[in-house]
Amino acid sequence: MPPKRQRRNVPPPLTPSPEPIEDSSSNWGDCHQLQTLLVGRNNITGSIPPEIGNWTRLGELDLSSNHVVGMIPKEFGRLISLERLRMNGNQLSGAIPFEFGSLTNLEYLDLSSNKLSKSIPRNFGDFVKLIVLNLSHNNFSEGIPAHLLTLSHISKLDISYNFLNGEIPMEIKKLESIVILNLSHNSLSGLIPKAFEQMHGLMYVDISYNELQGPIPNSNAFLYAPVEALQGNKGLCRNVTGLQPCNASIIYRHSSKRGHKVVFLLVFSLLGAIFVLLSFFGLILFMQRRKTDLKSKQSKTEGQVSFLSILHFNGRTLYDEIIKVTNGFDALYCIGNGGHRTVYKAELALGDIVAVKKFNQPLHDASESKFQKEFLNEIRALMDIRHRNIVKIYGFCSHVQHSFLVCEYLERGSLSLILGNEDAAKVLGWSKRLNIVKGVAYALSYMHHDCSPPIIHRDISSSNILLDFQFEAHVSDFGTAKLLELDKSNWTSLAGTYGYIAPELAYTIKVTEKCDVYSFGVLAIEVIRGKHPSDFISTLSMPLALENIQSKDMLEQRLPFPTAQVENELKIVIQLAMKCLNVYPQSRSTMHMISQVLLIDITNS
Repeated sequence: MPPKRQRRNVPPPLTPSPEPIEDSSSNWGDCHQLQTLLVGRNNITGSIPPEIGNWTRLGELDLSSNHVVGMIPKEFGRLISLERLRMNGNQLSGAIPFEFGSLTNLEYLDLSSNKLSKSIPRNFGDFVKLIVLNLSHNNFSEGIPAHLLTLSHISKLDISYNFLNGEIPMEIKKLESIVILNLSHNSLSGLIPKAFEQMHGLMYVDISYNELQGPIPNSNAFLYAPVEALQGNKGLCRNVTGLQPCNASIIYRHSSKRGHKVVFLLVFSLLGAIFVLLSFFGLILFMQRRKTDLKSKQSKTEGQVSFLSILHFNGRTLYDEIIKVTNGFDALYCIGNGGHRTVYKAELALGDIVAVKKFNQPLHDASESKFQKEFLNEIRALMDIRHRNIVKIYGFCSHVQHSFLVCEYLERGSLSLILGNEDAAKVLGWSKRLNIVKGVAYALSYMHHDCSPPIIHRDISSSNILLDFQFEAHVSDFGTAKLLELDKSNWTSLAGTYGYIAPELAYTIKVTEKCDVYSFGVLAIEVIRGKHPSDFISTLSMPLALENIQSKDMLEQRLPFPTAQVENELKIVIQLAMKCLNVYPQSRSTMHMISQVLLIDITNS
């Protein structure tokens, strides 16, 4: 466990003063034990003294929004413990020293809004732990170094408002964790790599005001991007709002620039695609015939499983084993119940532990079509979802006696139970609570914006948020989830948990993503406050609520008062949550925007 960061032996020059900091730097080298120094927005002037290199235990440094000038000293390379560095909003100039690449423990680096120049150092690719990198609003030139694009953990990269040129490297696809990418206001040229189509986690991209041309990639980040994020280029095309369609002449014009080599590649790619397509259809026909034969065989035997689909397991064996290890669904193995289902914990022979969600009414009973519809909704919503903050479903089973889902088992249980327990709630500290809010936001953003068609959960509540051993949030219970077909009316029956249901459902039964946004707002406040805000939820939705409610009145009383930094992050969450509670659905934010704010402004704990 890392040593607790301290703030001590801070040298005299770093106080708000018109005196240049280098004029009084005699004590800078004496702070060998300093671990955290936060002096942003303090009107500090002068340059950074080289003695700063003696602070080898420094883990976090914030010099942002001051008037610091000059070059970054090469002695910075000795700060090998540094994890978070903010020097944005100053007047730093010149090239970043080569020694800067030694800061391999960096997780957050912001050098934006300075006058830094030359090329982006190649050894930035050695920052293997980096999560956020912001180099925007500088004077960097030359191309994007391919080595920079090998950072597998980075989630936000902003190199906008520079003088970068050349093509976007194909290595962009190596940014496996990227969520936000801003390349705008540079001089990048050529075609946009199709490699973007492999970046499934990318949620927001801005390539505006470059010299890019040709078709935009077939990925959600581009297809759903606002026109402002694409404008100001030479000739981007696609059949989306704000762009010209990619007609044959445009494709020919761009392909001819690549020469005959590209033509051959296209021909061979087309032939390969046709071969793959034919093989795919052949496989489908084979599987359909096999599936029909299997159903025919199953229907001949009374009492057998009528349909069974278990991922990673042998279906028949697993069905029998679950009945055995739960002793026929004995109450001894019950870990929860609600609605039309009971949840059991099952430890399988190989040591795997799963949660078995048994429906109280077998799916076979055609007279109970409501249960049948609920069961199938949950299957459709969960089987194809793979997200770290959504409970995994391994399969489903239907029998004349039992219908159940086999799901991921989460050790800590529901958030509702933890918040309702005095001792457990105290273990759920501020950083854990902030991460829970972020996790739920990421899950809902994925459901609303990355699933096709989008998925509305319709029952977000603390009872449906499960926590794993590390207190990571997982959204569960899609029993009332509805796949949103955008070309249909989506009129449906009222569903959800009292206290979390959006107010518009009192006068309309048209369910939209905004209903989930409202429920998220209630949940976020519940997490921060430690209890459901039912006593004053109507007050929170008032226009002047942000000005009239003190943040301390919104905080969990069972926890110690947060530090200044954590308190600011809690305020951000509270403000976002209150905007989610707007009585007008169209005025609520999208989960995409909410998740972006949380990603950028909330520390990864």
